[in-house]
Amino acid sequence: MNAQHTAAAPAETPVTVLGLGLMGSALAGALLDQGHPTTVWNRTPHKAKPLADRGAHPAATPGDAVAASGLVLACVLDHDALRTVLDPVAEAGGLAGKALVNLTSGAPEQAVEMAAWAASHGAGYLDGGIMTTPPGVGNPEMMFLYSGDAEVFATHRPTLAALGDPLHLGTEPGLASLYDAALLGLMWATFTGWLHGTALVTSEGTTATDFTRVALRWLTGAVSGFVTTYAPQVDAGRYPGDDATVDVQIAAIGHLVHAAHARGLDTSLPELLKATMERASARGHGSDSYASVIEVLRGAAHR
Repeated sequence: MNAQHTAAAPAETPVTVLGLGLMGSALAGALLDQGHPTTVWNRTPHKAKPLADRGAHPAATPGDAVAASGLVLACVLDHDALRTVLDPVAEAGGLAGKALVNLTSGAPEQAVEMAAWAASHGAGYLDGGIMTTPPGVGNPEMMFLYSGDAEVFATHRPTLAALGDPLHLGTEPGLASLYDAALLGLMWATFTGWLHGTALVTSEGTTATDFTRVALRWLTGAVSGFVTTYAPQVDAGRYPGDDATVDVQIAAIGHLVHAAHARGLDTSLPELLKATMERASARGHGSDSYASVIEVLRGAAHR
């Protein structure tokens, strides 16, 4: 009789998490939930206790924390704080051979600087953007953006998937930070446009909940279709006005300004949008699609 052998399940990747604020604690918690041996460190050690109670291994020093794992996630206050934590470790050779994934918020230029610094100390580097709040960490529908070393990403993608859907944007280290800023700008503009519309319709007794049901259908249907159509126009630098031209949009937004003013609402947002459209028209884009407004937004650098 032939003996049958059952292969052992592969061990989950050990991970270190530096920084245990709300987001850092959520990152460590998601890794623990997926069975990863997780070492944690925080400047104030008491923040590690809830995670230690769930099976995490608190480290006494950043050096001990980095030494515990080949994959190190950092989520601290800012890049200055990160360097304060990691400079002594790097000078002692502790980063050599490690994969450093920096989830600390910062500017694209700081990401480029950190990538060069990590390389100078023998570490692979990914910069990251977390496109959710702490309660969303661990949800596979939430995006985590990464840029930098493609090999580091490929190696550790299965582990990073414990946090959310990992998207590698390219090898330029600053891309994740740049996307993060752009997507937050989109979010705030959408929030504010929705709130202005809500203020308008609730002035007549409609509830925000009722309006939002219609607004979401508009956003996910027609508006997403417009954006999908406009993206290749922007890439090509040609803006055929075969749906609605900038001049038509200027006339239409005038009705929004009037309706808001008549109801005593703040008109600064639609006035700003109208003025931007008028600048595009004055530059010769009146008969072009709304996508041509990007030529105004790009400013002098693209003239």
